[in-house]
Amino acid sequence: MGWVAVNRYPSSAGSQTTVVGGGTGEGRVTILKPTGCRYRAAAQDEMMNSVSALIRIDNASMPYPWGAAGGISALLGREPSGGPEAELWLGAHPKSPSRVLNEQSEWDDLHQWEQQTGQRLPFLLKILDAAAPLSLQAHPSAQQAVQGFEREQSAGIPIDAPRRNYRDPRPKPEMIVALTDGFEALCGFRDPAETVELLEQVAQGAGSSGALLRTWAYTLAEQGIARTVRWLLGEDAEIPLLVDQLGAAAERHPEQLGLASRLLAQYPGDPGAAVALMLNYEVLAAGEALWLPAGNIHAYLHGTGIELMGPSDNVLRGGLTGKHIDVPELLNVLDISFGAPERLQPEPQQGALRSYRTEAGPDDRGAPFELLEITGDAEISTQSPSVVAVMQGEFTLSTDNDDAAAQTASRGQFLLHTSPGPLAFHGAGQAFLATARRASSP
Repeated sequence: MGWVAVNRYPSSAGSQTTVVGGGTGEGRVTILKPTGCRYRAAAQDEMMNSVSALIRIDNASMPYPWGAAGGISALLGREPSGGPEAELWLGAHPKSPSRVLNEQSEWDDLHQWEQQTGQRLPFLLKILDAAAPLSLQAHPSAQQAVQGFEREQSAGIPIDAPRRNYRDPRPKPEMIVALTDGFEALCGFRDPAETVELLEQVAQGAGSSGALLRTWAYTLAEQGIARTVRWLLGEDAEIPLLVDQLGAAAERHPEQLGLASRLLAQYPGDPGAAVALMLNYEVLAAGEALWLPAGNIHAYLHGTGIELMGPSDNVLRGGLTGKHIDVPELLNVLDISFGAPERLQPEPQQGALRSYRTEAGPDDRGAPFELLEITGDAEISTQSPSVVAVMQGEFTLSTDNDDAAAQTASRGQFLLHTSPGPLAFHGAGQAFLATARRASSP
């Protein structure tokens, strides 16, 4: 027989009970009751009826080669895995759904939770630690995702095929908040005139060894961003030579082309290094954030951050990778407008919290979700099932103003808040709450 923490709440059928924690591990606190079969079944039925509850979740880090060795473990106060730790996913995406830790739960993970309860997490939260550059990439809009997924399904392309672009029918807009100083990213196209001027400067006096750099500058100035990207990522026989000339120019001009030198050292011969020079280079301090809407081309270069995005894994790549690159489809989704990227300014709110969210709502290219940072006592009304990630310190969380069902979570612990409703934090440190975008900020 195990034990569970319970939360009583009123209903039309009278006072009822739901599971909010289970097992004997660290952090299992508050009221304890024996878990007989009848009790467990009743509690499970009520959670499936959208009762507000707190469920402990966790996941393993994705071992992508660009991840820092032991980085996420160090951040969360855990034993290192012994290999690269690139991303830790907190959500229900079937590629890597968060595990349910409550021993009394009938769900192994949040993908099962979604399927069996009908609830949906309208986002995917990730903790990311990049020691090397990620691929250049863009993500589709909602309409493009549905159309692309249906098209590839009809074509019979297996979901896990390397050439598959659309692995689900959902969009993947993103926001990234730096957790440490010096988070580096490429984000959106900069003014083409700046790139043209740079190319003309580094090609000057280089003679024939700079000829293709001048061709690149001319193409960008006269034919625009889309045609230039198509040419750089296409099959033109001159492109390998152009990349060689870029590498040689980077050796001659390390201050101006240090980024190209760095990328070519990581990805020799990759024309994505040329595309990267056409993008905005951004460095974030801890707490600063970027918004990357559909079509925005971007790449994270180095640093630690927390990333909130649509619950999707649809990626159109544009270089700095050995994976599949579909140039026509990339250009189909690519936003070729240029200018400074949108930095999200956190909005201070009542209590010890602030919100990262787009100024525009989802109907106007804004985010359908928001990320709240909590540093002390705070009360929040969530708008969807939500995820809590405690990064520092310790917090006690309670739902529906029921302190008897509180859960305590400390550094490196995560919780699912199963339904929309009140959620109170008491404690100090740093926690993040991902939830659907609220209609207004208090």
